[in-house]
Amino acid sequence: MAPETPGPGNQTQETLSNLLQEKRRFAPPAELAAAANVTAETYAEAAEDRLAFWERAADRLTWAQRWDTTLEWNPPFAKWFIGGKLNVAYNCVDRHVEAGRGDVIAYHWEGEPDGDSRTLTYGDLQREVSKAANALIELGVAKGDRVAIYMPMIPELPIAMLACARIGAVHSVVFGGFSASALQNRIDDADAKIVITADGGYRRGAPSALKPTVDEAVAACPQVEHVLVVRRTGQEVAQTAKDVWWHDLVERQSDQHDPQPHDAEDPLFILYTSGTTGNPKGILHTSGGYLTQTAWTHDAVFDLKPEQDIYWCTADIGWVTGHSYIVYGPLANGATSVIYEGTPDTPHRGRFWEIVQKYKISILYTAPTAIRTFMKWGDDIPAKFDLTSLRVLGSVGEPINPEAYVWYREHIGGDRCPVVDTWWQTETGAIMISPLPGVTAGKPGAAMRPLPGIDADVVDDQGNSVPDGGGGFLAIREPWPAMLRTIWGDDQRYIDTYWSRWEGIYFPGDGAKRDEDGDLWLLGRVDDVMLVSGHNISTTEVESALVSHPKVAEAAVVGATDPVTGQAIVAFTILRGNAEEGDDIAAELRAHVAKALGPIAKPRQILVVPELPKTRSGKIMRRLLRDVAENRSLGDVTTLTDSSVMNLISEQLPSAKSDD
Repeated sequence: MAPETPGPGNQTQETLSNLLQEKRRFAPPAELAAAANVTAETYAEAAEDRLAFWERAADRLTWAQRWDTTLEWNPPFAKWFIGGKLNVAYNCVDRHVEAGRGDVIAYHWEGEPDGDSRTLTYGDLQREVSKAANALIELGVAKGDRVAIYMPMIPELPIAMLACARIGAVHSVVFGGFSASALQNRIDDADAKIVITADGGYRRGAPSALKPTVDEAVAACPQVEHVLVVRRTGQEVAQTAKDVWWHDLVERQSDQHDPQPHDAEDPLFILYTSGTTGNPKGILHTSGGYLTQTAWTHDAVFDLKPEQDIYWCTADIGWVTGHSYIVYGPLANGATSVIYEGTPDTPHRGRFWEIVQKYKISILYTAPTAIRTFMKWGDDIPAKFDLTSLRVLGSVGEPINPEAYVWYREHIGGDRCPVVDTWWQTETGAIMISPLPGVTAGKPGAAMRPLPGIDADVVDDQGNSVPDGGGGFLAIREPWPAMLRTIWGDDQRYIDTYWSRWEGIYFPGDGAKRDEDGDLWLLGRVDDVMLVSGHNISTTEVESALVSHPKVAEAAVVGATDPVTGQAIVAFTILRGNAEEGDDIAAELRAHVAKALGPIAKPRQILVVPELPKTRSGKIMRRLLRDVAENRSLGDVTTLTDSSVMNLISEQLPSAKSDD
């Protein structure tokens, strides 16, 4: 069976052309470097004894029973901290209370409607998680059972996850924007017996119903015994025989629950990610190794100081970023975090910066898609708010364009905050490649070096390391604690998808390059590499060149079949708020790309469009743009945030220009 994340069939030893050059450097702030949690020596310590390094990281947690064996590696199956026992929820909540930190705020929650907010201390969280755990037990949930969670960004979402972790149930959080059929598919695959949801949430200024979607999905899932419903919006919802109101069941429970230790390799959660076959892959993460690496990376990459920092990850908990860096990593470290329910433009385009100002947020972790959107809206919006509390900025989700990096640093970070551009996946569980803010001189657009304890490489199609200045495939040579253990119920698919390209090496499906300094650049999915006149060119590099033009806020690039060059580059661009579209904009942008990357990367066509097709997690759907570029009928648009965007793009086709 062929792997699901293959490299392009035509790729040779010249895997990816290395086009983009970046000379700017930003040294760590002296004050941050002097007090940094992790220093340069950590790299050498981890390289000298990788397993001893991860043992020290695991010792940051509280174990009911220490492990006997650090790693058992039977490629591609790993077990970490064998014989060790711990309770993930205890590590995230109870131990902080026992240490006298029960009054420390765990979450500032900000609802989308103005003035709608809540604060939960670690003591509050302990009581609420205990009550929710007792409620699940009353509903018949036992260790090993699967619980599907389909909720808005409200405090009951992490509470439900932690309640599952507390009793050893396996949670499967499904992003609250997925359709009934997608939810049904995930409930069925995990064989979940309970679904936790809400009547709805707030989205762009109005209540957005969730319960009808759950009702439709559960109607086709006879194994579901109960649906536990949080009242959030007060919308009227249909009642079924399986429904139980959260406020009726949970609120009457005892707030005392004794957390029992679970094995380090006991499953913690399943999180579904897209598969090329159409069936989503249930990525399985276990307890001890996952919590070890998420806690260590959250502390190291963001230089977290729990006593002083206010931390905000803007992701949805329905994605892995929210699992690892809103729930498990920050709580394990005793951090104070912000959770925001709504969108960045409700009720106005300065909402994010208003939240930063309100809570005096010091660490901000967001996505390049959001950053480019803020660029498009204009520099004047963040300038209205006091952002001086910020000290570290993070980026996650896809490679960040150098110009977006510089804009983020300048307009959000006041030219003083280091930017940590992090690479990782649902499958890796935790950050793998990133600068360290007190150690690394930041380089716009580069993910820099693998973190201590991680053995990542750039290899050619034979699995051999490429030299500095070369491009190829990202590969991970050694197991890591937070790695996925398998695909739920399908070990063979796990082997075929991630381990079949090179023996004993994990292939995440991404292209990468190692620049002349030896630093790593992520170039996006290898599926998005274009073969133009015999040159393999990354869409990421061409998009970065376009975004470096002062008129361009965002760009998406695809390869379209061309009778002369094999594939030709077609670019879809969104202009910045203050830029005007003129007759010569396409020619101007084509010339700009040619100057930045060389004539080989000059797009055949450039279309100025009002929006780009994005999934609900913010990723650009280049597949649909390829359909437009090649005049094909559009494929499936159900995962888009707004499917009408494709009509708007199609209307722009007559304006395409390819003349020099």
